[in-house]
Amino acid sequence: MAMAVWWVVMVMVMAAGCGCWRGEAATATAAEAAHEVLRAYGLPRGLLPAGIADFRHDEDSGRFEAALEEACTARIEVGLRYNDTVAGVISYGRITSLSGVSAQDLFLWFPVRGISVDVPSSGVIYFDVGVVFKHFPLAVFEAPPPCTPDPVLLTSQQVREDGSTAGAAAWQ
Repeated sequence: MAMAVWWVVMVMVMAAGCGCWRGEAATATAAEAAHEVLRAYGLPRGLLPAGIADFRHDEDSGRFEAALEEACTARIEVGLRYNDTVAGVISYGRITSLSGVSAQDLFLWFPVRGISVDVPSSGVIYFDVGVVFKHFPLAVFEAPPPCTPDPVLLTSQQVREDGSTAGAAAWQ
């Protein structure tokens, strides 16, 4: 009996030490994993915002998906909108087939289709918005930006009777 109590106490201590009972451990772990994958592929951590609730990455195909707590907007040197899911294919120095991110230019929002760092020492990062490549200082994206809920994006999604969403954000 004493041995069983000892094991229960040890499991409780280990769970408390890892933060598994606090609720934020899963979010912190997902955010850390996402930002570590970006760094491993030669990309800055700030391409994805704070507030990542879940992250999946397939090393074989490079496909990744980051689920955010909610759709949001970040302002760095450029306005960025993030859908509640950001997905794409990552390879060294670039992300292709990107979905769920838009960049603001003047008063218009353009979907970002891809992101690349040509030469890290150049200090420049390029966003492919379809019609042009916008370039920004790489240093601007070093830290994950805080992201505030975007009421326009939140209200643009409607829940169908079956529980799925319709009317995805216009920028997606």
